[in-house]
Amino acid sequence: MADWQKISGGVTAPKGYQAAGIAAGLKPSGAPDLALIFSETEAIAAGVFTTSQVRAACVDYCRQRLSAKASARAILCNAGQANAATGKQGWEDAQESAQLLSEALQIPPESILLASTGVIGKRIKMEGMRSGIPQLVAELSPTGGDGAAKAIVTTDLVTKSIALETTMGDRPVRLGGIAKGSGMIHPNMATMLSFITCDAAVSTSLWQEMLTRAASKSFNQITVDGDTSTNDTLIALANGQSRTPAITEMGANAEKLEAMLTQVCQYLAKAIARDGEGATCLIEVQVSGAPDDAAARQVAKTIVGSSLVKSAIFGRDPNWGRIAGAAGRAGVQFNQEELRIKLGDFLLMENGQPLEFDRAAASNYLKQAAAGAYLQEDTVLITVCVGNGSGTGTAWGCDLSYDYVKINAEYTT
Repeated sequence: MADWQKISGGVTAPKGYQAAGIAAGLKPSGAPDLALIFSETEAIAAGVFTTSQVRAACVDYCRQRLSAKASARAILCNAGQANAATGKQGWEDAQESAQLLSEALQIPPESILLASTGVIGKRIKMEGMRSGIPQLVAELSPTGGDGAAKAIVTTDLVTKSIALETTMGDRPVRLGGIAKGSGMIHPNMATMLSFITCDAAVSTSLWQEMLTRAASKSFNQITVDGDTSTNDTLIALANGQSRTPAITEMGANAEKLEAMLTQVCQYLAKAIARDGEGATCLIEVQVSGAPDDAAARQVAKTIVGSSLVKSAIFGRDPNWGRIAGAAGRAGVQFNQEELRIKLGDFLLMENGQPLEFDRAAASNYLKQAAAGAYLQEDTVLITVCVGNGSGTGTAWGCDLSYDYVKINAEYTT
């Protein structure tokens, strides 16, 4: 049983954080489009970003800020314009956004991190940013987590938010997180934005190490469509306001905190995959028997990212051959005579050979998963064993539907 409990509040559940989300006129729809997360004290900051060579200005901005000083007090996020492939002017827009917020919050611009999401090639609508920031700061609240979660979405159908609480010594420690993402989702990193807050005290290097490991088991293990974004950003703040002893090296408290951080990241990652554009179900692929965990994760990612596997699941077709084919091309060596594949409770292959199974019942299993969409009863479980190794890994994705093509065929028109 997990040594923590789920609580309400999202990113404002940990002590010493406020947040807000407003409509600043950045989106044509008039929906909320500007979010702010604010720590009342300076917080240790860690980040993981897109590996794409085509990056948004906010990504390079955050990398520079964190390399110079691994701490921050505020995260500003706009939705509607990605501010990627916008050249020198896009960079200046990012700098101006930080400066405006710096003046409104009366903190140094070096304590501000930025994120953007929306259409690539579009600059931030700075008129909306200039008029919106004072209002955004005025609306900061210790209960503003939900507002911030709503203001960062684009094609998402639902907001993604979670908070967990544990005890260290006799004091509560909390972690909260929000995320957005629905399309352009693929490692490395998966295309998304996620912001995490924590009130524990953690050393700079250890917090970054924890976040990197958590990302490798969560956001880097989801895929919707095989496309990595220009704007992927995962930022985690730890402000020490729980007043618990500082965690400076691995030990019981560090392991507990990292397990919580991983749980938050996995919850948000699965929420993104579940909300994939046009998706009707979540796919979870569990792989065992690989030479090591990295190899197992690679096989799992390949299977869940296969367009053929995803299409078969959308068609409610228990086509084990597509699963086997994807496993075989994952770049991990294994003996095909040891391959074992299960779909839910249905054993489809054993010792590399297909088995007789109730095809109609297996197809009905896939139909039931689609019927449970958004109720978190929508998971199609694929279990694969590739040998006798100790490596295990999990990846998450979604099915590939007609609606995905429609959404993305008409994205800018």
